[in-house]
Amino acid sequence: MADQIEKVYEEAIKTRLLPGVSLIAGDKDGNIIYSKSFGRLSSKEDRDLPFTEDTVCAIASMTKLMTAVASLRAVEEKLLDLDTDTRPLLPEMGKYGIITGFDDDKGEGTFVPDSTPITLRMLLSHTSGHEYDWLHPLLGKWRASRNEIPYGGPTVEHKAVLPLTFKPGTGFAYGLGNDWAGKLIEVTSGLSLEDYMHSRIWKPLGIENDISFWPNTKESMRDRRADMSTLDANEQPPAVDGSFFDLSFGTKDCLGGGGLHASGKAYFTFLSAVMRRDPKLLTPESYTELFRPQLDEQCEQVLNDYIAQSPTHTNFLSHRIPASIRKTWSFAGLIAKEGQEGRFAKGTTFWAGVANTVWFIDHETGICGSTLCQLIPPLHPPILELHAQFQRQIFEEVRKR
Repeated sequence: MADQIEKVYEEAIKTRLLPGVSLIAGDKDGNIIYSKSFGRLSSKEDRDLPFTEDTVCAIASMTKLMTAVASLRAVEEKLLDLDTDTRPLLPEMGKYGIITGFDDDKGEGTFVPDSTPITLRMLLSHTSGHEYDWLHPLLGKWRASRNEIPYGGPTVEHKAVLPLTFKPGTGFAYGLGNDWAGKLIEVTSGLSLEDYMHSRIWKPLGIENDISFWPNTKESMRDRRADMSTLDANEQPPAVDGSFFDLSFGTKDCLGGGGLHASGKAYFTFLSAVMRRDPKLLTPESYTELFRPQLDEQCEQVLNDYIAQSPTHTNFLSHRIPASIRKTWSFAGLIAKEGQEGRFAKGTTFWAGVANTVWFIDHETGICGSTLCQLIPPLHPPILELHAQFQRQIFEEVRKR
């Protein structure tokens, strides 16, 4: 197993498709099955340091799983409720109503007012009507008409106060629900999301020195940060320095949808704890809710249609799972309703981060794994295929046992 994994990643490092990466996988008993890092943490010539399991990366949307866990902890503490309307706590949310069109001549959007309750359950399952503005053409035009950039601005409100794209609870769109969920935790707990996660998740797991929304303020993390790298305009190697690219687009808020920085070891410690349903984090009932499919039949069909909507949607959301495999959604992430031969079993949960970081939890097989690197373009297919091969090798090794 190790030889096959190392062969594909060493070739990627050699061709400079990938500057550096850290891989970790483990089983349901907390044992490490495989752990190895490759390459360098930077494409800069004057920063020739190895990429290790302690290298700190921007994990982008891999933050969403942690925000979901924090949200369920807040529900346990009776700070929040999954099915209560959250609009009174977040009065700016959804204030524009639903965008239905855009008049290019006037440079104006058309809207339908909407006051449908938006619940925490909807926010965590992407059924709230929110969608990332860079994924939806009408939202892109609306942003441009206001001289704003997609996902721009320093606060959650700047990024997430957008027109809705459908009536809450009736569809699926990948969007800013977890950012709003993080803001709900802050409003109801009186703590920053950083401090809430620190006390409820990071410190109990012993990873508090290896994960943060603000790594540059942490002496223990600052010098271990990987630099972003980028491929050329044709998305071809060699990778070069891309440290100019800011995944948070200038935020000053904790972004529950994508703002965390973590080492590979720290994130895997969290991932493994979640797979094993560690009682330090949540109750058994909350773990059941975390992994339970949240979509009704209508919303599940919208999800599958949404993934097939365009090559961009397929690349960002399918995790290289065949279209023939039906998918649904949990608070944790994407669920494959059937297994894929040689790669994962039925019910496996997945998600990723824009800089080509990926995690999976295969509940039936009893394995989980994460891969951390720092490369754009986002979710680049050749890199995702490397990570899928890593998953296959771990899956086959455990099945042999």
